[in-house]
Amino acid sequence: MLSPATPLQRATSASPLRGPRQADRGDGSFCNPIVAGDHPDPTLLKDGADYYMTASSLQSCPGVVIRHSRDLVNWTPIAAALSQPLGSVAAVDLVRHGGRYFVYLSALQGRRSAVYVLHADDIRGPWSEPIDLGLPDCFDPSHVVGEDGRRHLFVNGVRRVELTDDGLATRGGLEFAHKIGQQLREGGADLLSSEGPRLLRRGEFFYMISALASADSHVLAVARSRSVFGPWEDCPSNAIASAGGADAPWCTSGHASLVEGPGGDWWMACHGHENGHRILGRQALLQPIEWTRDGWFRTAGLRLDRPMRKPRGGIGTFAPPTLSDDFSQNRIGLQWSFFDAAPDELRRAHYDDRGLVLRGKGMGLQDCSPLTCLVGDHSYVAELDFELDGAVQGGLALFHDARGFVGIGIGEGRVHTYSYGQEHRWMQQPTQGRRQRLRVTHRRHLVSFHHAVGDGPWMQNPWLRDISALHQNGFGTLLSLRPALFAAGAGEVRLLHFAYQRLGA
Repeated sequence: MLSPATPLQRATSASPLRGPRQADRGDGSFCNPIVAGDHPDPTLLKDGADYYMTASSLQSCPGVVIRHSRDLVNWTPIAAALSQPLGSVAAVDLVRHGGRYFVYLSALQGRRSAVYVLHADDIRGPWSEPIDLGLPDCFDPSHVVGEDGRRHLFVNGVRRVELTDDGLATRGGLEFAHKIGQQLREGGADLLSSEGPRLLRRGEFFYMISALASADSHVLAVARSRSVFGPWEDCPSNAIASAGGADAPWCTSGHASLVEGPGGDWWMACHGHENGHRILGRQALLQPIEWTRDGWFRTAGLRLDRPMRKPRGGIGTFAPPTLSDDFSQNRIGLQWSFFDAAPDELRRAHYDDRGLVLRGKGMGLQDCSPLTCLVGDHSYVAELDFELDGAVQGGLALFHDARGFVGIGIGEGRVHTYSYGQEHRWMQQPTQGRRQRLRVTHRRHLVSFHHAVGDGPWMQNPWLRDISALHQNGFGTLLSLRPALFAAGAGEVRLLHFAYQRLGA
């Protein structure tokens, strides 16, 4: 356990550690994001009184974490549907059909993309192994049941393919369905590409919802048809939503997911970058929509950074989560995931009666597939208490990808300092002892580290870094900056305790 003498514990001795920021304000209203941190392309499933949501997990494994809610605002992780690495997993669709749950997803594997399906009889699992649907170079799958009761999948390029009755294979080939947003192009909009559409059936119409990218923004366009086979009619009010300007509090984009709330009102989930905090990734946002008399929908026009009333009729399940972990229970998949996992990555970790034992891999922070967790706070402090066994280096970092990270590692009698993808060997400092502690303090993009041997005093690392550039625009990868625990080299690191506290409002 962390020493009682640590400032983090002294500051919180009278109350629990302050967990991640929450959407629910406790007065019948909420503030975006509904799930803070990197949860891109959220997809919503209404299942009776229950709601389930998952999102793109990208290079994290286990991935496709499913969350449960009764009010669309408070979300609890309950399962990770994908337990093996497939590449970069994106554009997930979560559906229920015939009493069974399905996840359709796309995975980028080098220069190749593929579409897979997983299934389960219980939303909490166990989930099946992923099944390749044999759709090379396809992505952004969306499942829909046609007016004839048959199942279909729409993918990028607004193409449709029929599925077998069990939903686990395709029947026939891909067919072009519609060129959504054509009237925007004719009106002079410079639309460069469109993402695969999301499909929704309401009343007599099927609705096709797609994000269209221009040179400087994203817009949301809608089309509808009485048949999945078309013809499709574009909404005369396209675009129904846009990403917002450079000064907007949220820059929204990506797949949108519509769902009827518990009280009959309708809501749309999408993702967005928070202005000034792009390192947190694409966060899950919720906003009300209105159905018009002519059968189209529009956003209510509310500011996404202002409090909104919660969906009507929901049952609050407000239980503030914690990222702190004493490693007495297996939370790999729900909280922790490996970055860029190898096929046998999960075998590196096992729990015993003292904590989580992580076997070393690679030569340093850049190639060791660290264990990461998602955060959504602007400022926070985290501490790690751990033991070293063998010629291994254990450490604590903030990790974007193999090129972008900052952190501290301890191994073979030395403190190692990493910054922006490289180790500063000239900063190595001697240290002794099997048990070590590390602390990272992140205050609005300024990061500092401390180190302590056993229960000894904290010593500040001389390296102080601004990490505001460690995001998509700086590295070209759609990832977020996450706390990371790592083990590199030969030997094992026993993780004893991880403590997290949000700083500020």
